[in-house]
Amino acid sequence: MRPPICFHPAYEAPLPDGHRFPMRKYGLLAEALRARGLAPDGFVEPELASAALLERAHDPAYVAAVLACAVPRAVEKEIGLPVSEALVRRSRASVGGTLQAARLALSLGLAGSAAGGSHHARRSQGAGFCVFNDVAVAALTLRGEGLIGRAMVVDLDVHQGDGTADCLAREPDLFTLSIHCEKNYPSQKIPGDLDIGLPDGLGDGDYLAVLEARLPPLLDAIRPDIVFYNAGVDPHRDDRLGRLNLSDEGLAARDRFVVRSARARGLPIVGVIGGGYTTDVEALARRHALVFEALAAEA
Repeated sequence: MRPPICFHPAYEAPLPDGHRFPMRKYGLLAEALRARGLAPDGFVEPELASAALLERAHDPAYVAAVLACAVPRAVEKEIGLPVSEALVRRSRASVGGTLQAARLALSLGLAGSAAGGSHHARRSQGAGFCVFNDVAVAALTLRGEGLIGRAMVVDLDVHQGDGTADCLAREPDLFTLSIHCEKNYPSQKIPGDLDIGLPDGLGDGDYLAVLEARLPPLLDAIRPDIVFYNAGVDPHRDDRLGRLNLSDEGLAARDRFVVRSARARGLPIVGVIGGGYTTDVEALARRHALVFEALAAEA
């Protein structure tokens, strides 16, 4: 049985010609997942997140401004994407996908969403191509419903998870781990529960050594009811915004280690794709598929 994967056609929204965000990767990822037999029965289509759900993690005034496509120009500039009706729908679908995948992971042990990981979205505004913080919304919703008491966010995107740290700053039972490139965006980092900044140019062996030394003791100490895994592929050596030096094989080993570490302890895990920025969008989609292969290997 393959772990369920959430996907919504709205994950891919139109952008102006020449925009640097690789929006096409979402559709190409869905095609890659089908081609690899990782979604033999199709995808789970999530519902769009409501305003009430979004307000679990975000200021109501910000939520209202986004839903009305009335975000101040300065905030839209920080987001880096035009806040259109299509982008709002995409952002709501992404949050809905992570929440649905988390619910499935709680019942089945493993699940994923072919989007998500919008970890720069802070409580009061978006930034860094992130409008709403899907992982924070999902964790707060599950905890608010009494389905979990503790959660752990394992954020291995190359950029520090400042928005998730901000949204969960007052939640000691929702633990955030960010392993990222220190001299990368954002320049002003918001501290999470544990931030591990890596030097530029770190390759597969040294990266995996850090992960293998730090993750298992944390899982054993925290014993979360669910693990949210942001499997950003921007630590790759070919990423335009990365500054680390991982190979495809290194990313695959990373994903396998995270998923295996959670499942060996009986912990449900939900995977989201995070960031990835290359001009070869087909190669980018193949890298994003690696986390779903890792989930399937432990099913």
